[in-house]
This record gives sequence, structure tokens and C-alpha cells, in this order.
Amino acid sequence: MPKEKYDPPDPRRMYTIMSSEEAANGKKSYWAELEISGRVRSLSTALWSLTHLTALHLSDNSLSRIPPDIAKLHNLVYLDLSSNKIRSLPAELGNMVSLRELLLNNNQLRVLPFELGKLFQLQTLGLKGNPLAQEIMSLYQEPDGTRRLLSYLLDNLAGAIKRIPTEQPPARSWISLQEPDRAHPATLFSVMCYNVLCDKYATRQLYGYCPTWALNWEYRKKSIIQEIMGCNADIISLQEVETEQYYSFFLPELKEQGYDGFFSPKSRARTMSESDRKHVDGCAIFFKTEKFSAVQKHTVEFNQLAMANSEGSEAMLNRVMTKDNIGVAVLLEVRKEMLEISSGKSLHGLDKQLLLVANAHMHWDPEYSDVKLVQTMMFLSEVKNIVDKATRSFKLSTSGETSAIPLVLCADLNSLPDSGVVEYLSTGGVDCTHKDFKELRYSDSLTKFNCNGKSSTSNGRITHGFKLKSAYENGLMPYTNYTFDFKGVIDYIFYSKPHLNVLGILGPLDPHWLVENNVSGCPHPHIPSDHFSLYAQLELLLPSVPSQVNGLHLPARR
Repeated sequence: MPKEKYDPPDPRRMYTIMSSEEAANGKKSYWAELEISGRVRSLSTALWSLTHLTALHLSDNSLSRIPPDIAKLHNLVYLDLSSNKIRSLPAELGNMVSLRELLLNNNQLRVLPFELGKLFQLQTLGLKGNPLAQEIMSLYQEPDGTRRLLSYLLDNLAGAIKRIPTEQPPARSWISLQEPDRAHPATLFSVMCYNVLCDKYATRQLYGYCPTWALNWEYRKKSIIQEIMGCNADIISLQEVETEQYYSFFLPELKEQGYDGFFSPKSRARTMSESDRKHVDGCAIFFKTEKFSAVQKHTVEFNQLAMANSEGSEAMLNRVMTKDNIGVAVLLEVRKEMLEISSGKSLHGLDKQLLLVANAHMHWDPEYSDVKLVQTMMFLSEVKNIVDKATRSFKLSTSGETSAIPLVLCADLNSLPDSGVVEYLSTGGVDCTHKDFKELRYSDSLTKFNCNGKSSTSNGRITHGFKLKSAYENGLMPYTNYTFDFKGVIDYIFYSKPHLNVLGILGPLDPHWLVENNVSGCPHPHIPSDHFSLYAQLELLLPSVPSQVNGLHLPARR
């Protein structure tokens, strides 16, 4: 993890004793540090209730052991156990992941628990004056020795805990939301959305709590493809897919299971050499060929759209155009066989049934809420263009404002449910003055992305015409991204009404498992990405089938 600024406690500790008068007047004391000294041989169990402590000074005593209950002091940043008679340390010390400084100098330690490797935020580790093995001391004395030693301990922890293996996470439960609409002809299909964590981002600098071997792509990819195959979705949208891995791993593996796919890398790929280009990540959509056939495939490059629509906006040029995120979209035709099996009728005479699947990965930085919002508006504007052109091209019937082509939008929006991005998608629009624009001048350049084009007047709002709903509404998923520093919902499956309904979703991983196994963040040896996958079953309502008289097709009522 990036090292945060850490100020160790002031060695010149000052103590003041509250007078009886101050106590009588109701003066409150607050102390986050505690020192215990005086050749103490054992610690009172009352100490473990002081969970507010951030620093504990226990040096220069006669302690021979430290109880496992010390891990209850989960806010400790500084722990000094120097100059005692400690022979061994409890494994639970490894759960005190807030520690920045752990001083164990001048004790009688011969071994260190491998669990100490979990202290990924530790900046200072004092080990001098202990009869530790030469292998440990050699690592410790190298440049950057603390980090090297902690990595060694963490990487070897799994071998040590094979005697007490961390149990596999329990299966995620299925949440039924509604029954299929029996009154109308309909077909069911399932959708998965999953950010698989690209290899080049899976580093110990970002995920210091995960062993190096469990970050390794060769290890993670087995669990990732297992997760994808286990869901067996009809449509799969993946983010952070490395170019080389798409062609050498994901596409071949999924083709064997009856899928075809489409992929585009981030825009930077076009400026790179071939050897560098293969490590650029992007977005992929896969679909089962027995249920769908691809009609069109599209890539949306946000930096190109920003350049073409800047209208003199410096923010558009300096903030949006410099980010190379992309989106992809595949226009699918639902195979007639699938429709007939679902509805139990011959559908001779029915228009082509199309479905647009869109997938995007927006900019990551929390400081760029404006960029994420503009990228989302651009993407939906391009999606609308795709729908409009296809509707004209295939001469599809439309009714009122409702699009003839249903939309499924999967995305890592890097935006929380209370963001402008999610407000825009789920309510149909957002004010030009929304706080997420950060008072930057975008308004002139955004009018092109309005649902009715530049000429429309929309009372200072940027709107879209899709009636979108999130499959995971009302906090059904407490988080889709789960790291030590951040836990929240940033991945979404949206679907358009009235053609689509959500029947059920895959629920969250049991939070008790995460707590019981002290999982401070993902990835983890049992969880291959820092994101959890989303999976929903959707119902596509079909237009009424034209009736037949003596083999002639009568016009359907619309």
C-alpha cells in the first residue's frame, strides 16, 4: 500500500494528574497512549478493554509472554515490547493491521510467527538483540529489510497454516426478486459483470495484505475462470482484461464453453509498440452463441469524444481528454429458437428481436468525479446513436419514447450509489450544476450529449431517454469492491424498462466469513479479484406475436 504519513509518538512523554477539584467539576480526560512500567511480569485482562488506545508502551518490564487478547487493541498504531523476556509471540498479533511501529528489541525471540507478515502497514520493526535464526536476520538487515521480511513471512504463511486451512468462502446465496410475467410471451437470460483485476495492477504496493503468490496471474486466473464458468451466464461483461489474456486465455476458454466475444483495449494501446500493447487492459463482452448472434460491435473511446466535443471547454480538454478509458457495445440478435422455446409458440412473422449489451470502465480517481460523469454521459449518448441507427436500419417498430431495442448496461463506474453518475443513469438526468462537476465549465460541451441533441432545451439538465434500473437496488450488495482502504458499491448492472425485468440476483458473500477469517481486503488466496462479480437473471418481454388467418399474417396491435 502507498505509505501514509506516520508520526511516531513523542518520546518525551508528559503526564499530568487531574486534580480532585477538576474531577469534581466534571472535567473529562482523554488519553490514547498508555505506558506500563516497573518490572511487570503479567498484564491485567482489563487492559484489553481499552480499545481506543493508539500507542502502548510496555518496554523495560519482565514480560515472558504476550496474551493473544492483545489483538483486541485493534486501533494500536505503536506497540513497544522492547527489553522484556518474551520468548514467543501470539499469531493474533498479525491481525493488528493498523500497526505502523512494532518494537521487539532485546527479547528472547527465537522465531517469529508467519502471521506478522499480515502487518502490511508496518513501517518500523525492531528486532535487534534477539536470538533469531540467521535466515530471518539476514533478510531483516538488507536494505528495505522490514518490507522484505514481512513479504517473506506473508508468502510463507499459507504453508504454515495448511495444518489449519482457511475455509473456502461459502457459496453466495441467490436472491429472488420477482416471478416471471406469465401474461406475456417472454424469454429469460442471465448477465454477469466482473472486474477481474488486471495483472499489472495486482501489486504488493497496492495490495500489501495479499501474499505475492496469490497476486500472481497464473494463480488468480484459475479462480477467475472458475467463477465465470460457475455462473454460466448467457452474457458476460468483463473489465480490466489484459489484451494478451483476452486472446490467449479468456477467448479460447470461453469458446470451448460455447461463447463468442468482443474486446477493445484502452485508447493508449494505439500509441504503443506491439510488445507493450499486449499488457494494456480493456473491456470484453462474451455471449452464448446458441442463444445470440452478433449483429454489430462498437468501441467508444472517451478521449476521442472529448476532443471532438470540447466546445472550448478547458476542463473537457485537460481533464476528460487525458483519460483513455473506453466502453464497448455489442448489438445481439436473440435467436428465434430461444424465443420459441421460451414462449412455447412458433414466432413466424415476429420482427428481429435485438438486444444491446454495453460494457464500460470509468476513470478510477475519486478526485475526478466530473470526469466519470462526463464519460458516462458520452457513453450513453453513443449507445443512443447505436440504437437509433439500428432501429432505422432494421426498420424496427417503436412505440412513443420507448426504444425498440432493450439495453443492458454493465460497468465498473468507479462511482458510489449516491454519485452524480448513478443519479444520471437511474433518474434519466442530472443538473449542469451538480456538485460532481466541481463547478468546472462543462455546460456548453455537454449539450451534444443531451437525449434530444444540441437544439433541445432541458432547463439546465443533461438528460437521456433510457428508462434504466439497477438490478442491485436498495443495498442488496453492501460492496462490490473490497480492499483494506475502500469498501463500497462501484460496479453495476442496469437494464432498460419496460422491455426488461430483473427476476433475481446473486447476493453478497457472507460477511461473517470475511470477519471470522480476518480478511482485511481482497484479493485473497480464496478471492482472486478486489471486486466481487455481479450476476442477474433478466426477463425480456416480447412483442405480441402476429395472429394468422388462413396462413396470412394480420398486422399486430402495437
